[in-house]
Amino acid sequence: MVLVLQRCNSAFVHISGRLHSSIKKGLVLFLGVEKTDKRDDVDIILKKILGLRVFNDKSNKINLSLRDVSGSISLISQFTLCADLKNGKRPGFTKAAKFEEA
Repeated sequence: MVLVLQRCNSAFVHISGRLHSSIKKGLVLFLGVEKTDKRDDVDIILKKILGLRVFNDKSNKINLSLRDVSGSISLISQFTLCADLKNGKRPGFTKAAKFEEA
């Protein structure tokens, strides 16, 4: 499993020019699921994400979690994060889980 996490004040997902989803303050998560990943892996990473202290408190210290700020999550499946770049110049995606599983 590969995860890219980004804080946001707002985020929007458009598909074919139409608004699909939006959030206010929270986290945008790009998640690449690999064939070997299990349901337990998802539970572990979700628990970790919810507790990460990545938001500023009143003293401007990065000290608050998503829960503390009542933030939202925008989760975007991104199989390209599972790319294998070891050989040649064309990435391989054989490690990525099938769309239905991811």
